[in-house]
Amino acid sequence: MKQVVTLEEAVGFPLAHDITEIRPGEFKGAAFHKGHILSVDDLEHLRRLGKNHLYILRPEGDEIHEDAAAAILATALCGAGVGWNEAPREGKISLRALHDGLFRVDTAALLQFNMFGEVMCATRHSNGVVKKGDIVAATRAIPLLVSQRLVDGAAAAAREATRGVLSVAPLRRARVGVMITGNEVYHGLVTDKFKPVITRKVKELGGEIVEVVYLPDDDALIAAAVVDLVAQGADLLITTGGMSVDPDDRTRFALEKAGVKDIVYGSPVLPGAMFMVAYLGDLPVLGVPACGMYAARTVLDLVFPRILAGDRITRQDIAALGHGGLCLNCPTCSFPVCPFGK
Repeated sequence: MKQVVTLEEAVGFPLAHDITEIRPGEFKGAAFHKGHILSVDDLEHLRRLGKNHLYILRPEGDEIHEDAAAAILATALCGAGVGWNEAPREGKISLRALHDGLFRVDTAALLQFNMFGEVMCATRHSNGVVKKGDIVAATRAIPLLVSQRLVDGAAAAAREATRGVLSVAPLRRARVGVMITGNEVYHGLVTDKFKPVITRKVKELGGEIVEVVYLPDDDALIAAAVVDLVAQGADLLITTGGMSVDPDDRTRFALEKAGVKDIVYGSPVLPGAMFMVAYLGDLPVLGVPACGMYAARTVLDLVFPRILAGDRITRQDIAALGHGGLCLNCPTCSFPVCPFGK
């Protein structure tokens, strides 16, 4: 309810509108913003602005101020790796990554939260890599005064999310074994261009290369290399080449002989339709098709961070990448600030 009161009576209540201050040649703007909770310390400033009476908002029934509501909502939305440490401003709080990692959104829980109507949360896209301190979402109560019951209901719905509506999973530091296959590269007929690309992408995400081996299209040699790289301490394998339907491309079949299972071959992403993800026990094996040599970003950039965050990628995960899986091949690549993978 909006009410006219004296300055002294206004202490402890939120302003119903901005209070403008003009200092000629210096400043013109809001000295106090709508929703500001007045304190005794504000009174002298208000008197200098010629104010003796104010409109205030006086909560009725179970109404609470937007700032108090925002604090309740922010706490409920934050899962592991997401937090906030700044005072609400005009009912809004920015939520930040507490460490580097993969930002995740429980989109079903977020939808349910936003269905309450007088509260909101806007986020980055899920499964994006973030740095410590990055803003990943913001929440607020929309009206200046909002029902405590509604806020508590929205907060309760948010807390039902298994790992929080918003979370940041740390990325493990992978020890990567790289197998570059193909007779043409092995015999020196073609210059390899995969090694620098894979090395850069592994290091971008904090990993290290155990070894890079070059192999012909030979099942036995490829299978033996898998065993050898694991013995050297590799906890993730990336193989390049041998991913097409050409009869000479033997990589997938050689991996099966080495005990690799759960092979998911093919993705609804361009570039990257012939991508492969598979597992040797719990050790991930990623197969990168030829597009990985020349395309700035491919399906590898969408899947690799999720592997490092602990996701075990399934056919359903790969199939879901089709929506947003078309790279527009922009003259200047701005990934991840672009539609690719979103």
